[in-house]
Amino acid sequence: MYLDLLSRVALTVAASRHECDTLLQIVNGLVDEAGLALARIWLRTKGVEAGGEHLELRASAGRSAVGRKEDWGNLKGRFSRFELGARKIGEVGSSGEPVLIENLGKHPAWVADPEWVAREGMASFAAHPLIYQGQIIGVLGVFSRRTMNRKQLEGLRAFADHAAVSIANARAFEELQELRGKLELENTYLQEEVREAMRYHDIVGASPALARILQQVELVAPTDAAVLIMGESGTGKELIARAIHERSQRRARPLVKVNCASIPRELFESEFFGHVKGAFTGAVRDRVGRFQLADHGTLFLDEVGEIPLDLQGKLLRVLQEGEFERVGEDATRRVNVRVVAATNRELGKEAEGRQFRQDLYYRLSVFPMVVPPLRDRRDDIPQLAAHFIRHSCRRMGLPEPRLTEGAVRAMQAYDWPGNIRELQHVIERAVILGRGHSLPMDLRATGRHLSAPEAKEERSPAAGTVTTRNAGTVLTMAQLHELEVSNYRAALERSSGKVYGAAGAAALLGIPPTTLASRLKSLGILAG
Repeated sequence: MYLDLLSRVALTVAASRHECDTLLQIVNGLVDEAGLALARIWLRTKGVEAGGEHLELRASAGRSAVGRKEDWGNLKGRFSRFELGARKIGEVGSSGEPVLIENLGKHPAWVADPEWVAREGMASFAAHPLIYQGQIIGVLGVFSRRTMNRKQLEGLRAFADHAAVSIANARAFEELQELRGKLELENTYLQEEVREAMRYHDIVGASPALARILQQVELVAPTDAAVLIMGESGTGKELIARAIHERSQRRARPLVKVNCASIPRELFESEFFGHVKGAFTGAVRDRVGRFQLADHGTLFLDEVGEIPLDLQGKLLRVLQEGEFERVGEDATRRVNVRVVAATNRELGKEAEGRQFRQDLYYRLSVFPMVVPPLRDRRDDIPQLAAHFIRHSCRRMGLPEPRLTEGAVRAMQAYDWPGNIRELQHVIERAVILGRGHSLPMDLRATGRHLSAPEAKEERSPAAGTVTTRNAGTVLTMAQLHELEVSNYRAALERSSGKVYGAAGAAALLGIPPTTLASRLKSLGILAG
């Protein structure tokens, strides 16, 4: 009868696919079905954290005989951990030999709490190792109010063997699920990388300013030093980060990108470190964080200055120690990640003013680099313009317009406050309107002429901002609509996607934020 009960429990346990559920089904089945008083499972730790390898209580179930309100499912307390070789549980976990104490009253040396044994009427104790593929993965311990014999210990051994297989299978299933999720995320990131590579091909230009930056890339890329890339918005900091990664020993692993300015404050920890199911409202499944996804690869932290001050300490810890915990999980995980950060802010001054952690700033800026603005790379403008023309025409299926000498002079005379990103958008708009003819470089994308002569100011009734146009130029309604959309996009780029606040797009445009938000919604433009 006893063996039949254990067999029934074993069949139920075998169907479980998650380690936590499997462990609970084992101990609850032994108490509910087999009539044992208390059943517990200790598992060996996988690593050497927390003071060395030991046995940790992972599941417990039982019923008190005297009606005391004791939580026998509690996993904390004096018996929650055993060093290998210590007391009966540690001895079983170390030697792999089972233990049976048929009469607890005759073996006081094995009883840690004689008062509890007497009060609960415990008669026997048995412990059996959980062994899978020759490795001891844990210990199953049970108390019974009825005397257990060798035959029952043999039945417990068969059950423990089934339980060990079920635990190992559940672990393997969880690892496969985690690996599958990680591979799906890696695949997403790799697809993004392919799209980006197809979009930019490589860094374009041969100016002395760009040559200096590429020299620095060649120097730092083979090392594992943290790099802080500084420069104005739109200068191509992400391309420099990609160049560092592609020339490093980590190039076989993914370059994982995080835009720190786009992450809601309450989700920073989950985004960086991941979370377990149920860690917070909306956490419906386990999630791999960016650090774990970038393990043995490179993590690119764009707009790193946007990380809230009170969360910077947790980022510093993983950079220094290579350790972190998922949200809602106690287990410490280790990663090997190279960090490349980027910012358009003066982090050094902010660190001096306590607006950014000094220790984190020093950790990030082991090798600082400053990407020059486009106005300091005017010699690169013809190459960049030709590159963007080819790319835009190929993507839109349009014939390539002629890049005239006058258009090049106009572009080189302009200061490009939006840098390379602004140049790209101006070229794309000019390609659309040029339709295979010479590039119309009197077009506006930022509210200013590329060529200043004969320009006069107008006030846009839609945006309330001052724009310029050549005298005598007449635009169609479609062109005016496109100009308005382009102007809004330029303002959003300048403000890093922010609508509200002193540095927001609404302030740049000189209109109320609510008005701008309404216009963006009606035009189908997404703000950051």
